[in-house]
Amino acid sequence: MADLSGILARLLSAEVDFVVVGGFAAVAHGSPLLTMDLDICCDMAAENLLKLGAALTDLHPVHRMTPRRLPLVLNADTCRRGFKNLYLDTDWGQLDCLGTIAGLGDYQAVKEQSELLELGSGLCRVLSLDGLIKAKEAMGRPRDEECVRQLKAIRERVGKQRRKQRP
Repeated sequence: MADLSGILARLLSAEVDFVVVGGFAAVAHGSPLLTMDLDICCDMAAENLLKLGAALTDLHPVHRMTPRRLPLVLNADTCRRGFKNLYLDTDWGQLDCLGTIAGLGDYQAVKEQSELLELGSGLCRVLSLDGLIKAKEAMGRPRDEECVRQLKAIRERVGKQRRKQRP
């Protein structure tokens, strides 16, 4: 059974530099979407990857996009070679670590479009509603179209609530 909140808590505890994106971010903003993985955009610098590896090591992470499902090995040598993305299976569920997000750019650009939200696992950077809509639209996948409609409805509702609260 997936424990995506548990993975999130481990990343926060290890002080991994990341932003929650994708379906988990949509849920954090109020979407009724069901998500089966945790997508993050993270700093792919060696120091941050080593923190990521330490946070996940006893969850037996493997590269799920490789035929042999090779174990994740993050050390000075592998981190020096660099990664663009990591698509992982762990004992607690799937974790996608992305270096860039379509429609937004690299990690720094994504971080600038994030906000701090309390997700139950702690205070966490989450892609903003507007950033998430841009990213989902840029993906252009049919499965993202419904999510974009939901996110736009949430944005409209939040905007109306804010307008009502103004003196």
